[in-house]
Amino acid sequence: MMVVTGVMVQETAKMFAILAVELTVLFLAISYIVGVLQEYIPPSKIQSILSGKKGKGYVIAGFLGAITPFCSCSTIPFLKGLLRAKAGFGTMMVFLFASPLLNPIIIGLFVVTFGFEVALFYFIVAMGVSITAGYSLEKLGFEKYIKSEAYITPEPKCSTNGCSVRNDHVSKWRKIWVTTWKDFTTVLPFLIVGIALGSIIYGFMPADYIASVASENNPFAVPVAAVIGIPLYIRAEAVIPLSAALAAKGMGLGAVMALIIGSAGASLTEVVLLKSLFKNQMIAAFLIVVLGMAMAAGYLYSYLF
Repeated sequence: MMVVTGVMVQETAKMFAILAVELTVLFLAISYIVGVLQEYIPPSKIQSILSGKKGKGYVIAGFLGAITPFCSCSTIPFLKGLLRAKAGFGTMMVFLFASPLLNPIIIGLFVVTFGFEVALFYFIVAMGVSITAGYSLEKLGFEKYIKSEAYITPEPKCSTNGCSVRNDHVSKWRKIWVTTWKDFTTVLPFLIVGIALGSIIYGFMPADYIASVASENNPFAVPVAAVIGIPLYIRAEAVIPLSAALAAKGMGLGAVMALIIGSAGASLTEVVLLKSLFKNQMIAAFLIVVLGMAMAAGYLYSYLF
């Protein structure tokens, strides 16, 4: 039986506060930036860029994800913008998978902590699986599992005196903010629930326990680590140092790889937020792809290295 300590409660509360502030600022900032970009880049242009022929759009989406410093949760507002711009479904999925996994911060920390060879292996696997998954989901017709409301841009609320943001040129900035805030209030309940659950797991799941169930002697270490990674929301800045600490405590490096992909690619908070955009079938497909990627990378890493 686990004994709840003041330190656990303190760590949970601290993580909740950090994530609440960080994700709120990120969501609002990214949503607003996307709104500004949509003012200057017509939807047809975005659709053209991310719908290239002969697979070009998929590769572009993958590298677009690689150069955007988004965590799994802050990818969502950008995805909402792509949906409203009617970008290609497959390329949007590539971006959704690649953006948090190929976060420049994660790649940089990978190089510093585990070396260039391991970082390159991680990059190739994450990019390859992201492109393959996006292409496959499009061909299998999973676009039908996007909720219809995800394509709709919220209309600004008007007072009895009318909309004050309807005319003049300056008002477009306020109009973008109104849309951004409307998006935020829509996902806020999902955000709070996800942050709360992730913070509780973060604060109450001991690192020693994770290492013990995912040691090199455990043949199921890789899938266990991949599954543990999803509810254990870890920010990009912390995922690599934490993984290095777990490896030092006896966690197998293949399992470490699976944990990193699981936690960075499909945090519990992101899954909850995706519920506002996707139907359950698409959520299930998303989780299967991330778990499959995590386990494949873990086993392949153990075999090669």
